[in-house]
Amino acid sequence: MKNKTLITSILVTLFFLASLFAGCTPKTTPPQTTPPETTPDVTTTASIVDNADAFVKAISSTGTWIIATVKDVTIDKDIVLEGEFKNGKKDESGKDIVQRKIALYTQDENRNVTARFTLTAPKLTILSPEASIQHGIFKGDVYVSAKNFKLVDQKIEGNIYFTTDEAKSTFSQDATSSVTGKTELKK
Repeated sequence: MKNKTLITSILVTLFFLASLFAGCTPKTTPPQTTPPETTPDVTTTASIVDNADAFVKAISSTGTWIIATVKDVTIDKDIVLEGEFKNGKKDESGKDIVQRKIALYTQDENRNVTARFTLTAPKLTILSPEASIQHGIFKGDVYVSAKNFKLVDQKIEGNIYFTTDEAKSTFSQDATSSVTGKTELKK
């Protein structure tokens, strides 16, 4: 009888431990049933950068829709903002909103600008549609080949050259933005 009680106790303990461990087992991800996307669909996170290499990677076609600097960044070569990105929001008709932003500032929880930064490069080419540079200083020339490029509270210490009529006609800047050099079509 003593052996039966001991065996029962051991079995109950083993059952309890098995139940406990089964509940702690990590869940596995089900196998992917659809092929992976070949291009980014939606990239809603920001790339926070503080150096030239990280900035160049973030503005590439495999980067993110928003590139935010946290200090001044100097790059000694020409750079290109490329790729079409969606910002994770929808317009009134339910379509994904295409947007690309270089944010040369930091902000608080109320979206008040808390610090502004300078990005320096010989040349910045804008190939991403619906792109903007915001709340800082860019030192160098900007070549715009995409539609709807915007400056928002931004200073360009250099020239802006548009490579197409559409790029020039859809360009906009707010009242607090400025360009120290030329703003012209240069095909």
